[in-house]
Amino acid sequence: MSGAATTGTVRLDQLRKSFREGDTEHVVLDGVSATIAAGEFVVLLGPSGSGKSTLLNIVGGMDVPDTGTVTVDGENLTAVDERARTLFRRARLGFVFQFFNLIPTLTVEENLLLPLELNGREAERGRVGELLARIGLAKRAAAFPDRLSGGEQQRIAIARALIHEPSIVLADEPTGNLDGDNAETVLDVLESMTRTAGRTLIVVTHSNRIVERADRILALRHGRLEERRST
Repeated sequence: MSGAATTGTVRLDQLRKSFREGDTEHVVLDGVSATIAAGEFVVLLGPSGSGKSTLLNIVGGMDVPDTGTVTVDGENLTAVDERARTLFRRARLGFVFQFFNLIPTLTVEENLLLPLELNGREAERGRVGELLARIGLAKRAAAFPDRLSGGEQQRIAIARALIHEPSIVLADEPTGNLDGDNAETVLDVLESMTRTAGRTLIVVTHSNRIVERADRILALRHGRLEERRST
């Protein structure tokens, strides 16, 4: 992996991505370029089907562009194979999804331990209790996900995304499945736990609450990315 000087940065250079449906080619990304600095909180906007999630997946190494270069946390993800991208994601990135994606057969504690075990960091299991206390769910360690409310599950999902101390957190509609009060609580947790640690946060959202808190807004439309002022 590359040097610490680039920790938390994202650089996209002339990304192009298309999908073929029958005889028709659908261009989703058409020359997308951007630089996101370490520690920034950036919102990615765009109409449904504009390619926001595709772009987030490319930044996260879960997909690759047809052409162009993706450099995330100092690593050129377009120059490595799928296994290397998997190991990179596991160690350096945190993911938060709309539908929580907690493992239902594992307790809250076991869900949080999983990223540490995958990274060979079981000795740091004390972080589980610390994070649960920080998000106000210290008494729920032995509970299974189906015993938690939606807001509680998303707070656990955020803790799971952060427990291995990633430098970059990617969130796809993290409050999209929650009511207003729970969405506000989850947003408070997500923002505070990334900003206090200087982590980079990239969020795909339609939520005005999230847009209002972001440092920058990038809008994806007709395959192009442009900066937009917050209102």
